[in-house]
Amino acid sequence: MSNAELLASGIKLLVCGMGVVYVFLVVMIFSINLMSIVLRPWIDKFEPKPAAPKSVPASEGVADVVAAAVAAVALRRTR
Repeated sequence: MSNAELLASGIKLLVCGMGVVYVFLVVMIFSINLMSIVLRPWIDKFEPKPAAPKSVPASEGVADVVAAAVAAVALRRTR
């Protein structure tokens, strides 16, 4: 086989391989969307809605962070 024939068969193999991957990805995306549509009525059975998070006043959260930072600095200075 000459170099030109080897190059041509390599390009054919490249195109076929990329085509197979592309077709697989298109089929996979189609299947995922189809399953999403089919399973949408039962979504509440499989995944219950999360409870509303507790509201924490902003001052409490900031005070905890500041206290932790001060404690970390003090611990680092004593070492």
